[in-house]
Amino acid sequence: MSSTSDDDSGSGDGRDRDAEGRARNARPRDGLGRPLPYGTDGVERQPEGVVRAPEDTVTEAQALLAAGKPFHAHEVFEDAWKSGPDGERALWRGLAQLAVGLTHAARGNATGGARLLRRGAGAVEEWGAQSGTPRPYGLAPAELASWARELAELVERDQTAVDAREWAPRLRGGA
Repeated sequence: MSSTSDDDSGSGDGRDRDAEGRARNARPRDGLGRPLPYGTDGVERQPEGVVRAPEDTVTEAQALLAAGKPFHAHEVFEDAWKSGPDGERALWRGLAQLAVGLTHAARGNATGGARLLRRGAGAVEEWGAQSGTPRPYGLAPAELASWARELAELVERDQTAVDAREWAPRLRGGA
C-alpha cells in the first residue's frame, strides 16, 4: 500500500494518509521500525495485508529476523494473524509478540521487550499444547519459548540493547 505525506483525505488534520484516506505515517523507518526524519533514507517497509501461505510466512519472517529486522518480521506475522484461520491466530499473534519483543529489546526497552518476549513465549506454548501440533509449519514452539525466556532474562539483567541479528531466533529450530 502506498503512503503519502500529503493529506489526501480532505480531513484537514495534516496527518499522513494512504490512498484510502487512512492515517498512515509516511516517515522513513530504520531497521528496527523507528521513525526517521522526513527526507532521510530508511529501510523499505514491509507491505501490509499480504496473504501468504504459512510456510512462506515462516520463511519470510526468518529472513527478516536473520537480517536484524524483527520489526519487519512482526509485520509478516501480523499479516498471518489477521488473515489466517481462526484456529491459528493465537500462534501467529504469539510469534508477532516474540518478534516485537526482540524489537524492543534491540531498541533498549528492557521492560517492554522482556514482557512481550514472555507473553509471546506463553502464547506459542499454549497454542502448541491446545492444538496438539508439535511442529506447525516446521516451527519449534518449545525452542522458541526457551529462546524468548532466556532473552527476557538477559535484557532485564543487563538493561542494555541487544543486537537483533545476534539474537535472532531460529524459527524452525536447530543450531
